[in-house]
Amino acid sequence: MSNAPRLTSLDALHRSLGATMTDFAGWDMPLRYTSERDEHHAVRTKAGLFDLSHMGEITVTGPQAAALLDYALVGNIGGVATGRARYTMICREDGGILDDLIVYRLGDTEYMVVANASNAQTVLDALTERAEGFDAAVRDDRDAYALIAVQGPESPGILGSLTDADLDGLKYYAGLPGTVAGVPALIARTGYTGEDGFELFVEPGHAEALWRALTEAGAPAGLVPCGLSCRDTLRLEAGMPLYGHELTTSLTPFDAGLGRVVKFEKEGDFVGRKALEAAAERAAANPPRRLVGLVARGRRVPRAGMTVVAGGEAVGEVTSGAPSPTLGKPLAMAYVDAAHAGPGTEGVGVDVRGTHEPYEVVALPFYKRRK
Repeated sequence: MSNAPRLTSLDALHRSLGATMTDFAGWDMPLRYTSERDEHHAVRTKAGLFDLSHMGEITVTGPQAAALLDYALVGNIGGVATGRARYTMICREDGGILDDLIVYRLGDTEYMVVANASNAQTVLDALTERAEGFDAAVRDDRDAYALIAVQGPESPGILGSLTDADLDGLKYYAGLPGTVAGVPALIARTGYTGEDGFELFVEPGHAEALWRALTEAGAPAGLVPCGLSCRDTLRLEAGMPLYGHELTTSLTPFDAGLGRVVKFEKEGDFVGRKALEAAAERAAANPPRRLVGLVARGRRVPRAGMTVVAGGEAVGEVTSGAPSPTLGKPLAMAYVDAAHAGPGTEGVGVDVRGTHEPYEVVALPFYKRRK
């Protein structure tokens, strides 16, 4: 079996644009095209274009598709209206997070589950196993889609110039079938940047034509191609968790401060219910650690795995850290002991290679876009 990374249908195009490529979750993906800072600012102020074809699409169909997903996932998927999407998670029996997901309801008995690239096979295997006894089919559609995202305040105008789909009526976390630059697409108002934007699911053979059309239409508005590096700083500023950093199998949604995605009120059992009920009680009574934001008072950049300290004692751990192009300061997300997790808590620092650098504890997110 080859260990060579998988290539998206836009691979040759990325290379022709001079992208710096990197292996990400088994895929060869663009890290940056020019400067990640410039790409980051383009998304915040104008628009950026991303290839997200490494994400894992799994289709669930059949009369009991909703019942299966309600059993397999922690959210109330049966309550999602056709054309809408929901952020949710798939957990183990012990409540540990296997992945965070977006589920789109495409029809009465058809759903698309979008998993993180690194976990797509794990999610596919879990759904297939949990489908036993349900009148529903789980299909691996990772090769059936390319995924292109256009994100930023100019994205509605750019996309609107290429489609007659009702973008004004398309709400956040909704999707509708349409045609963009002559290409059939599922147009979803979703994203991972903290900005308004769209994700376009298309056949891989149509991806290059769509990318070129968006590039041409977006040029007057300042749209630029963007890589994974600025995607990470954008999501960090927006306080969005990343699997493998803020979310792991050793944490439940309640540990991650995302207990709201667990819907105990839905009918029937679901995988992890008992463990998650216990986790909810623990979190309400005495949360051991909380996910917080940290803003540097100096210039040194915190990185995942560094220790958060207070009074010379370890009180937490950094899960993500990077310089913030928008705020002009290094930022971090960290799990911190509850006693030191309140916004404005004094005396908190990060051990950066032996030096305790001072940080301010703040509530997440660091950045919110203007509506």
